Amino acid sequence: MVELRTINRDNYKECLNLHTTDANVDFVDPVAWSLAEAWVFSDDSRPFAIYADNVMVGYVSMYIGENNPQIINFMIDSRFQKRGYGSAAARLCVEYLCKEYNASRISLPVNLGNIPAQKFWSNLGFELSDDIEDGYIYMRLYIQEKYV
Repeated sequence: MVELRTINRDNYKECLNLHTTDANVDFVDPVAWSLAEAWVFSDDSRPFAIYADNVMVGYVSMYIGENNPQIINFMIDSRFQKRGYGSAAARLCVEYLCKEYNASRISLPVNLGNIPAQKFWSNLGFELSDDIEDGYIYMRLYIQEKYV
């Protein structure tokens, strides 16, 4: 079972040991950077560890400010990829943003060169937008009744 758990003093060190694949190292911020960013912007950031059957397999930070919910810094550790954890965790992120923040649209930035990530998010219903900023294209999911 995949679940999101708040990062706290009991699991943050384990979270710092998560790493992406070599192919994605240029596309995913290191967890330490992402956690620092979440701490600085704690009013608008929601960082979570991703667990599968009580094993930490990934990390995600979500932004909830300015009535513009976003999934950012999403990664599954290189040891746990290709097992369906990413898709399950992404769906949990969407459910969380819908339930807790009544999201009607969810955005996420994807590096223009990261075609596999664009395909991954497209498979989950996200669409490419015309919004490009600092080498990232924003993908958007418009919420249907099933998430609410």
